[in-house]
Amino acid sequence: MRVLAFSEKPKPSGDVETDDGSDHTSEVISDKHLPYVHSPWLTIFAPSVYTVVSLLTLPFNITAIWIFLFNIHLKKPSVVFMFNLAVADVLFVTFNIVYRFSGNNWVIGEGMCRFVTASFYCNMYCSVLLMASISVDRFLGVVYPFQSLTWRTVGRAWLVCLVIWMVSFASNVPLLLNKLTVHFSRLNITTCYDMLELEDVQGFYFHYFIAFISAFFLLPFIVTTFCYVVTIRSLSTLKSANPNKRSRSIFLCVTVLFEFVMFFGPTNVIFFIYYPSFHKSFGNTLYFAYMISGCLGSISCCLDPIIYYYGSSRCRRLVYRLVCCDKSMDDHLETYDSSRTTGRMTSTQTL
Repeated sequence: MRVLAFSEKPKPSGDVETDDGSDHTSEVISDKHLPYVHSPWLTIFAPSVYTVVSLLTLPFNITAIWIFLFNIHLKKPSVVFMFNLAVADVLFVTFNIVYRFSGNNWVIGEGMCRFVTASFYCNMYCSVLLMASISVDRFLGVVYPFQSLTWRTVGRAWLVCLVIWMVSFASNVPLLLNKLTVHFSRLNITTCYDMLELEDVQGFYFHYFIAFISAFFLLPFIVTTFCYVVTIRSLSTLKSANPNKRSRSIFLCVTVLFEFVMFFGPTNVIFFIYYPSFHKSFGNTLYFAYMISGCLGSISCCLDPIIYYYGSSRCRRLVYRLVCCDKSMDDHLETYDSSRTTGRMTSTQTL
C-alpha cells in the first residue's frame, strides 16, 4: 500500500483541491515531499521496470494459459492452481506505467484510480495465495502421497481458487469505496493513492493495512516456507525416486521460496516498519524505499513461468516441442516422466 501521509497547515500557494473544487485544508504538499513526487526513480525507473515486466509477463503467461487450456487440460489440481496463477499475472498489467511516466499525475478520474488500485493489489496478493496453495498441494503430494489422493482433487482445487479470488476481491472493497485521488494546485498534478489524509491513515487504514499484510503475506509466507522446507527434506531423502525429477522438484521449491523472500518480502517488511513511523523524519525515506521495492517486486511475475515449466512434465514437453522442435528430446523427457519405481509408486510421481 503506497501511502504518504501528512497534515501540515496549508500555505496560500499550496492548497489541496479535490476533483469537485473543494479545499482539503488538512492536506498540503511541502518541500520535503517534492523530491519524492518528482524523483526520477519514480517517474522513470519505476515505470520502466513495470513496462519490461508487462512486456515479458503478457506473452509468457498468455502462452501458459493457452497450453493449460488446450494442450495439458485442467485435469490435475496442480495444473488448476498454475492456470489461475497465470490468469492473475496477466491481470497484473498496470496503469502505473502511464501514471509514473506522467510525473505521478493521474488524469483518468477518481473511479479508475479506485478500480486500478484495487485490481493491482487484488491480483498481486491473489498470486501470493495461489503460490501458497501450490506449495501445500506439492507438500501433500510428496510427504503424504497415498493419504492425499482423496484430498487432492480437481474439484477441490477449483473451490480453493474460487475462494482465493473472492477473498482477494472482498479484501480490496475498502479501496473501491474511499477517495484515493488528491489534486495539488501548486504542482498541478493529481495523485492516485500516493497520499491520504493523516486522520484516515491513523484510523481505519492502520488496522486495515496491518490485517491485510498479515493475512496476505505473513500467513502465506509461513505456510509456504514450512511446506517447501519439509518437501525439500523429503525429496532429499528419497533415494528411489528418479534423480532428474527429484532435482527439478527441489529446484522448483527453491525458486518459489526465493520469489517470496526476494520479491514479496522487502515490500511487506518495509511497510511494517514504515507505517508506525510515517510521521517521523525518516518516514518519507521509508516510503520511497517501499515504492522502489514494490516496483521491483513486480518482477516476480516473470519468474512464475518457471513454476509452470518445472511444475508440469507435459508443459516441459510442449515447451521443448515449440522452442527446440526436437522430437528426440521430447521423447527423452516423456520416457523419463513415465518411468515408474518397481513394486510401488514413489511420492514424486504426484508432482
